[in-house]
Amino acid sequence: MARSALPTETPPQANRMLAMSTGAFTICFAAWTIFSIIGVRIQQELGLSETEFGILIATPILTGSVVRLFLGILCEKWGGRILTVLMMFCSAGSLWLLTFADTYLTVLVAALGIGLAGGTFITGVAFTSRWFPKEKQGTALGIFGMGNAGAGLTNFAAPMVMVLLGWEGTAQVYAILLVVTAIAFWLLTEEDPATRARRAGEATGATLKEQIEPLRYLQVWRFGLYYFFVFGAFVALASWLPRYYVGVYDLSIGVAGTLAASYSLSASVFRAVGGWMSDRWGARAVMYWTFGVSMVCLFILSYPPTHYEVEGIRDTYEFRIAMDVVTFTIVAFALGFVMSLGKAAVYKHIPVYYPDNVGSVGGMVGMIGGLGGFFLPIVFGVLNDFTGIWTTPFMFLFLLVAVSMLWMHFAVLRMERRKYPGLKKLRDLPEAIPPYTEERNASRDVER
Repeated sequence: MARSALPTETPPQANRMLAMSTGAFTICFAAWTIFSIIGVRIQQELGLSETEFGILIATPILTGSVVRLFLGILCEKWGGRILTVLMMFCSAGSLWLLTFADTYLTVLVAALGIGLAGGTFITGVAFTSRWFPKEKQGTALGIFGMGNAGAGLTNFAAPMVMVLLGWEGTAQVYAILLVVTAIAFWLLTEEDPATRARRAGEATGATLKEQIEPLRYLQVWRFGLYYFFVFGAFVALASWLPRYYVGVYDLSIGVAGTLAASYSLSASVFRAVGGWMSDRWGARAVMYWTFGVSMVCLFILSYPPTHYEVEGIRDTYEFRIAMDVVTFTIVAFALGFVMSLGKAAVYKHIPVYYPDNVGSVGGMVGMIGGLGGFFLPIVFGVLNDFTGIWTTPFMFLFLLVAVSMLWMHFAVLRMERRKYPGLKKLRDLPEAIPPYTEERNASRDVER
């Protein structure tokens, strides 16, 4: 009995499946990041510190991250369609229960359930990737990943809803929206070809042992580090920036949410461009551009307002360097743009390198990236409380990108030198041969 494989041609209904999964993921992502807006009001009502606020906006990210690995494995058995619907209903129920929470602890408990909406990323990847041949998956998954724009939807729309209905009413509106979307998704989609073939007995899925076996490759964990930044930092900043705008520039939550939405949208809608670029020039080349430009942007954002005094021959000259809100927003937009390219590039690797392990490998990489969205807001809060300098989170992200860039470069250089003995610099930037094959395992050109 043959193992399920990717289609050689795009089925006629594939684009409709892609549109439905992208729409569903957009709504889920909006719910997943809802605390970026209502969390500011909850912080004011409960008198939370910056660290406690960081924990609050990070809590749903924790659930949505950890559950990705398990959902990825389950996708190989049940398919992504039914799991997507199940996660949406569970998250909707938690959002409704949130409106009855009146203490910090009960809010955190509800936030854990809301985080299940974030798990729909890996169920959507598993569902979407099975509809497209390998040469079109980068673009398809890039379009699906545009659902990250849900963070921008929340930053833009949730403040207006909160003015009309309060934070409790906003949570209820999101719960209803999730339920309606889940029903529409179920009625307007069908099982992907691989899942349908497995249920008909025409193909077999990977066993649990086979699914988790690729996780022993260091390459998978390296991809996870990339995603820790391009996705985890995106989620963290999408949730943190409204608070940053309020604290640094003394803006209203409505204006702060709108400006933060520009970052969220740039870090989302251009993901399809990143998928197309990865298909055309290779995911590795896109990652070099992502890390390089990100380092420049983060260096600029890291520079705190500074007052200088220069003693001249006769006078002392004073001047101040500080970034105004317009410049900050433009640089943040540029950062979001290259991060969106990087998100697509990371996930371009997975179905190409591990075609029979998309769920488990994608789930592991997604979990590591999502954990970035959990840990980083907490780190941001601790850094701000400890140093009293608003820009320290960007300093931390700069170090994270630098480490990722160096690891990627030396890993590529090491593989190239094994292939071309005596090489002193990179010969080219080829896509790596899929490591999970007998041919790859037989060679020394694998990163273990």
